[in-house]
Amino acid sequence: MRRYAALRLAQAAGVLWAAYTVSFLVLDLLPGDPVSAMAGAGADQAGVDPARIARLRAEYGFDEPIPVQYVHYLGRALRGDFGDSVSGGRPVTSVIGDALPSTLQLVAAALALAVLLGGGLALAATYTSRRWLRQLLLSLPPLGVSVPTFWAGLMLVEILSFRARLLPAFGNGGLRGLILPAVTLAIPTGAVVAQVLAKSLLTTLDEPYVQTARAKGAGRARIHLRHALRNASLPALTVVGVLVGQLMANSVVIETVFSRNGLGRVTAGAVTTQDIPLVQGVVVFGSLVFVLVNLIVDLAYPLLDPRISAAGGRRWSPA
Repeated sequence: MRRYAALRLAQAAGVLWAAYTVSFLVLDLLPGDPVSAMAGAGADQAGVDPARIARLRAEYGFDEPIPVQYVHYLGRALRGDFGDSVSGGRPVTSVIGDALPSTLQLVAAALALAVLLGGGLALAATYTSRRWLRQLLLSLPPLGVSVPTFWAGLMLVEILSFRARLLPAFGNGGLRGLILPAVTLAIPTGAVVAQVLAKSLLTTLDEPYVQTARAKGAGRARIHLRHALRNASLPALTVVGVLVGQLMANSVVIETVFSRNGLGRVTAGAVTTQDIPLVQGVVVFGSLVFVLVNLIVDLAYPLLDPRISAAGGRRWSPA
């Protein structure tokens, strides 16, 4: 188990380093100049004092060669210091810390809804003995996956806010203001969970040990929940870990549609202004959340199925 955990920790560190490096290179290749934007010149530096431009470049280290900048910023990032935001002048950690609670609240609510709705749909579809109802329920997840997130959000706003006036359409208005964004974000995620879990349950229910349990007189509910669900949940657990990153990414769209102040809107603004320190701080934080969730999922595998650790820690693939 210690070897298994050490391997997963090493992989997590590699993912964080790769995310930081890729974000640094992509931002460097983007057209434009963040220092000129901060100085108020946009792409044209003619109207700004060259001495001020040079001073700002030196302050943020943009006057150094790219490899030197990379090593410098990476060394600071390893100490938890991402510098100051180019566009706002505040420490990156403060900007992220102010925006973080709203985004975490949204992602946590959406993930909980996705697991509950997707898991419930998969259980209902595989439990029913009526063929037409099973086919109907199994046809819903592909529909949920194919619906664009922004379109679903706009439709929910139109129906439940503008017409029915049941829920607020925009802003960070407490619990009621969280419902529509969380439901919108949970629809595609829950659909994926339902697809994977339903397919895994159908396969598991045909396993010989399940047939043996039926022959011994075990009821449908006992077979479903006690015998089949535990083994069938492993692929779905893998998908949930991966989908956390998707939820973080989709929060950019959702927070824009619902005008919520959070990490998504901060990221969109930072990319627009090429705020390299802020974008890198957000990327590293998002990657950290992603790898932590997946690390927890990886470490939970041996608890659900001890054969995984005995087999050398090979990860269970949803495929």
